[in-house]
Amino acid sequence: QVQLVESGGGLVQAGGSLRLSCANSGRSFSSTGWGWFRQAPGKEREFVAAMRRIDAIPYYADSVKGRFIISQDSAKNAVYLQMNSLKPEDTAVYYCAATLRTGQRLDTSSPYVYWGQGTQVTVSS
Repeated sequence: QVQLVESGGGLVQAGGSLRLSCANSGRSFSSTGWGWFRQAPGKEREFVAAMRRIDAIPYYADSVKGRFIISQDSAKNAVYLQMNSLKPEDTAVYYCAATLRTGQRLDTSSPYVYWGQGTQVTVSS
């Protein structure tokens, strides 16, 4: 079965950077798009960033635009999230997700069929 595994989370001071990685450690598949989502304690899961495999155009939530960068490695079927200028409000569990569909918006959870287990990001003030 497909198993997405995130890594790179941790504790960082405000203003610092982290780089999250997500790769498949299970049955191989070819995604059409990737997404990053996050969920803070007591809040609903929210969209962070996404990218289609075919054109690599990134999409970002307004709250992270200009600070986070999503990238992909199609050969490795992996996705990354470079997080810069981190703020305490970025503290959350971050999840990567993969979709097999085309022609759908990637800023909602609905098109994604595979999800990672999440990695904790904590930003101290």
